[in-house]
Amino acid sequence: MELVTPEIGLVFWTTISFLILLFLLRKFAWKPILGAVAERENTITKALLQAEAAKEEMARLTSENENLLKQARAERDAILSDANKVKNQIINTAKEAAQKEGARQIEIARIEINNQKSIAMADIKNQVASLSLEIAEKVLRKQFEDQKKQDELVKDLLRDVKLS
Repeated sequence: MELVTPEIGLVFWTTISFLILLFLLRKFAWKPILGAVAERENTITKALLQAEAAKEEMARLTSENENLLKQARAERDAILSDANKVKNQIINTAKEAAQKEGARQIEIARIEINNQKSIAMADIKNQVASLSLEIAEKVLRKQFEDQKKQDELVKDLLRDVKLS
């Protein structure tokens, strides 16, 4: 029961011990502890500020990346559009060149056909003329075998000449 109702000496020495402990703690422990707590608080505050700055930097970089992606997409679209235009232009140019070349080839073929036709017609005319002369020669030889027929022919020709 002594603890429940302590004597005055115990209370005195306990108080003195507590005050000495409080003084020693204040003198040697609280300053370093409070300094460490303040330093830790500063470190945490700096870390939070750095985290916030890193978050803002990430947002800025993300925004820049999105802008760069938009620009890259726009450039890609422009390049593809230009490539399609060039492709269509090349195709149209090739079509026009092919049509011109085809028309030129057709014209050359037409001229060649006409030349060959003219040559063939001249050859046929020569052959017909040659055959006609041969036939006429044979007919005239047959007719002129007889002198009487020759005289009649000359008379007919003279009559025709006089009449004309």
